[in-house]
Amino acid sequence: MSTQDWRGKRVTVAGLGVSGIPAARVLHGLGAVVTVVNDGDDERARAQAAELESEGVTVRLGDAATLPQGTELVVTAPGWKPDKPLFTAAAEAGVEVWGDVELAWRLRGLDGREAAPWLAVTGTNGKTTTVRMLAAILEAAGLRTAAVGNIGVSLLDAVLGDEKYDVLAVELSSYQLHWAPSLRAHSAAVLNLAPDHLDWHGSMEAYAADKGRVYAGNTVACVYNAADPATEDLVREADVVEGCRAIGFTLGTPGPSQLGVVDGILVDRAFVENRQKQAQELAQVSDVHPPAPHNIANALAAAALARAFGVEPAAVREGLRAFRPDAHRIEHVAEVDGVAYVDDSKATNTHATEASLAAYDPIVWIAGGLAKGAAFDELVEKSAGRLRGAVLMGADRALIAEALARHAPEVPVVDLDRTDTGAMSAAVREAARIARPGDTVLLAPACASMDMFANYNKRGEAFADAVRSLAAERA
Repeated sequence: MSTQDWRGKRVTVAGLGVSGIPAARVLHGLGAVVTVVNDGDDERARAQAAELESEGVTVRLGDAATLPQGTELVVTAPGWKPDKPLFTAAAEAGVEVWGDVELAWRLRGLDGREAAPWLAVTGTNGKTTTVRMLAAILEAAGLRTAAVGNIGVSLLDAVLGDEKYDVLAVELSSYQLHWAPSLRAHSAAVLNLAPDHLDWHGSMEAYAADKGRVYAGNTVACVYNAADPATEDLVREADVVEGCRAIGFTLGTPGPSQLGVVDGILVDRAFVENRQKQAQELAQVSDVHPPAPHNIANALAAAALARAFGVEPAAVREGLRAFRPDAHRIEHVAEVDGVAYVDDSKATNTHATEASLAAYDPIVWIAGGLAKGAAFDELVEKSAGRLRGAVLMGADRALIAEALARHAPEVPVVDLDRTDTGAMSAAVREAARIARPGDTVLLAPACASMDMFANYNKRGEAFADAVRSLAAERA
């Protein structure tokens, strides 16, 4: 679509916020007639609306259910549910609905320069870490790249900004993929699949189908998790370009067309001349930080996408060595009296927490918060043998306590019935009381944080502060 095609086009942007405002500005700059609709009409929304209106964009607050007259296209914030009345009205009027990712995909190359290919990553957990690992590897290979998308960096900025990229490492959520029907990546990975956001998608089948969209039209590689058959099923169902390959990753010895681990070495049996008989060393397990099993899996997925793009093995090793995870993702805070304290506040669902618990033994587990409809029996049953004890806090802690009583009745449990600002400090002290030298006190809540904290970052900061206070007292 050329710049000329946007002039006078009547576009409705659904939602103010991190994706809606940039989309409105970009479209207005292309000459479209833009109306932004927003459910909320609070002070922040009014301030945002005033700024956009001063630039020539129309904003309608407090009514996002009605399709503005004459709308030719709707561009939505990714989190807006598909059953919203606005989208029903658009469907009835024969109006397409795009997300911000779809808009960015359609606008790439608009300035006449060659568009950078996308290496895309999705999955229930590990997306951000994998995309940042991938970007580090690509940079080590001397490529101009950026980690963008659901990671918090606007794709619109990446495709329309002054910086020219050779390739983009793109994190995509299931929401974004739902609204991106024409996206066609160079190569893509689905890291894992577990129930999440089912209230938005309506079913596990719909959630998986939206994740699987990332494989549509791939040209070189569809990367899947050999330990998660559902991801391989999505590859089988994908309509890809002729010659595109299915590439697996595994924590075990890889077969042909897979990447895996042999004697502490990450190896490639996919992008080598004779994959039936040869394997290429990429890196040591010790090059991955931290070397927890699920993080090794992330590294293998990132390496697979980089190798699909033609990156040499030395750059894989250099990139992984240089990478450090974001805060609150299996972050070692301190060691106090021989006990390690690890912050994985980002583990907000059972799938992420299971991976976190699998990385340590024995564990004093700090958990709880908002369960979001999750059940904890399978998680506790799989992890019971690793638990020295558990300290539970938050609104839905009773659900975890019940699962522990059923599947790990011998594990001592501390139930913290408090939500004040000192609750995390109390949790850390209770965990320290139970722990023995050589143990790990692990904050891996398996729940959202909003019952007690603004977000998982604040929860992790509270944990780290409490650990540092404990260390200072015992120094």
